[in-house]
Amino acid sequence: MTPALLRRLIVAVSDDVIAHADELTALDQAVGDGDHGVNMKRGFEAVRADAAATAEKPLAEALKAIGTQLVMKVGGASGPLYGTLFLALSKEIAPDGSNLPTAFGNAVEAVKARGKSQPGQKTMLDVLTPVQTALAEGGADLPARLPIVAATAAEATIPMLATRGRASFLGERSIGHMDPGARSSALMVASVCRALEG
Repeated sequence: MTPALLRRLIVAVSDDVIAHADELTALDQAVGDGDHGVNMKRGFEAVRADAAATAEKPLAEALKAIGTQLVMKVGGASGPLYGTLFLALSKEIAPDGSNLPTAFGNAVEAVKARGKSQPGQKTMLDVLTPVQTALAEGGADLPARLPIVAATAAEATIPMLATRGRASFLGERSIGHMDPGARSSALMVASVCRALEG
């Protein structure tokens, strides 16, 4: 993981989240309080602004810096949850990233604990969990396969009944809408894979 590659990854994810802020807001207006896009944009604008400096750090420290920014800047439920994902990953990841499947799995468990949630409850975990499974399976086609796994998993939240988070207040009315956190998670997975291949 060179500084140049790390910077490319940070910029790719940040740019994609920022570019899709309106879409994320629209999704959240249907099932939440309508601030997911705005909050994520604010967080990733801060992450992007620090991209050059962050990319010069060792991988674990870079992930910690990103997680800290997200906790401080995103707010709402998403800030602590995405912050937890990156902070937990920073504690587990090997310097060369070689243990990513295991480290990511432990980070997903940390998100479950923080949100007191499980897959199937119409949250970001419905994307993170199948992505973790695909990472563990590995394979040469992983960079091409992961975005499809993530996008399919996000689509699968549409018919779900939300039982966690603000969407759960809607009860049956939460059915028929994609979960905003699932969509933003899928976006990030696709961004990372595209940047790694490019």
